Amino acid sequence: MANAHLYPETFPEDLGFREELRLQRWDDHRYYHQSRINQSLHLFSAFCFLCAYITIFFSATAAAMIGWLLAMVSRQAGHFFFEPRDYDRINDATHNHKEDIKVGYNLSRKRVLHAVWILIPIMLAFSPSMFGLFERRHSLEDYFYNLSIMWIGLGVFALMFRMIQLFVQHNVQTGLVWVTKILTDPFNDVKTYLKAPVYLMRGELLDPMDHVQHGGSH
Repeated sequence: MANAHLYPETFPEDLGFREELRLQRWDDHRYYHQSRINQSLHLFSAFCFLCAYITIFFSATAAAMIGWLLAMVSRQAGHFFFEPRDYDRINDATHNHKEDIKVGYNLSRKRVLHAVWILIPIMLAFSPSMFGLFERRHSLEDYFYNLSIMWIGLGVFALMFRMIQLFVQHNVQTGLVWVTKILTDPFNDVKTYLKAPVYLMRGELLDPMDHVQHGGSH
């Protein structure tokens, strides 16, 4: 078959860091970014994340709101609502198989992560100190500042937790590569999906993925 599969669980142990990074990005693109709407939302999300990367040096609150409410919501909406889940003829794989071999957060893991994300502001509303974690204050500004710290902390925890899981399930390099991929995804997404809105406006709802079907590399 021209489109040879290189599933995450079979990454060669002697694969270099940069090569594995390229392959993780390649698998993520061909398996989970076939929808032009999803690609366009990822482009928007990438710009938002880049803004958050800059803003965090000036305002943790603004960075957290941009990162979670704009970047993450738009990014995950593309996956949950627009990405096809029927049989993937391009990659000759079922949706369940792709979920099973997903290196990072598959849809099931994302549901848990987003459930925690939604619970945090609710818990903070009932306990402004988050059960003693913060100094007890009642202003709206304090609420959003504490919320931003909790959301940023959740993001860091999610990265570290999955990285350690990958250390155990695969190897240390795969975990480090995955974290590097996540942190640099906004830059890569801008480069990869810059033309996605143009294709979408032309009426192309799905990327034909000719480069995948012909055995090319992304």
